[in-house]
Amino acid sequence: MSETPAAPPVLLSVDARGIATATLNRPHKGNAYDEDLLAALIEGLDRLAAEPKLRALVIRGAGRHFQAGADLDWLARAATYPPERAFEASMATTRAMQKLNEFPRPTFALIHGACFGGGCGIVCCVDVALATTDAIFGITEVRVGVAPTPISTHMVNAMGLRHTRRYALTGERFDAAEAQRIGLVHEVHPADRIEARLAEILDQTMLSGPGAIAMTKHSFLAANGLTLDPREMAMLAHESWMQRASAEGREGLAAFREKRRPNWYR
Repeated sequence: MSETPAAPPVLLSVDARGIATATLNRPHKGNAYDEDLLAALIEGLDRLAAEPKLRALVIRGAGRHFQAGADLDWLARAATYPPERAFEASMATTRAMQKLNEFPRPTFALIHGACFGGGCGIVCCVDVALATTDAIFGITEVRVGVAPTPISTHMVNAMGLRHTRRYALTGERFDAAEAQRIGLVHEVHPADRIEARLAEILDQTMLSGPGAIAMTKHSFLAANGLTLDPREMAMLAHESWMQRASAEGREGLAAFREKRRPNWYR
């Protein structure tokens, strides 16, 4: 009896108008990312960026949640990797965010349910972010003793240093209204309205020249120092894996999996 093939971790499609959809497809894990999802996302972004007729990209999450950050089972395994592989695991996150941030077409995120950690990073890297009223957010890496360095520059760019400092250091959860107030998302709509609103904005985008859009986006990022060079990416990835492999990182992940408070709590 043959086994059913595993579903791809990222589903890609392109409609007749040239609008691509990338659906994060690990609903049983809240679309939390691991090495396979990151590799699929990077490969998909590269492939779509090379498509001359592509006009826009929409990021979605399958199931109940948009994206719940890193898969903590994977993080626990990555904490035991030898240095070179551990660095590459963090570099995969850093590279996926960099490619999304610098994607040469307009990018959109449709956020529902949970949006934690790297999910917030994805939202910070798109051009337009729409959330449902019931979406819940959190930059929660510090709660498990790891650091959100692969998404740090994008959070500051999107929300400003003041808001990033608060939420990345406290790990607090916050609702969609607060996400809009601090600039993480642009608009908040009821779930039964958000698809129509996305269609409206996409239709407006299609009125603009594709070349002009690409040049405008590149200019905004490059002229304001909002792109990442290889040295900066390596630094962010290095900081990430060093903290993950530390005694504190191991304790934080163990505490979460064992459903107890970490030993630093007082």
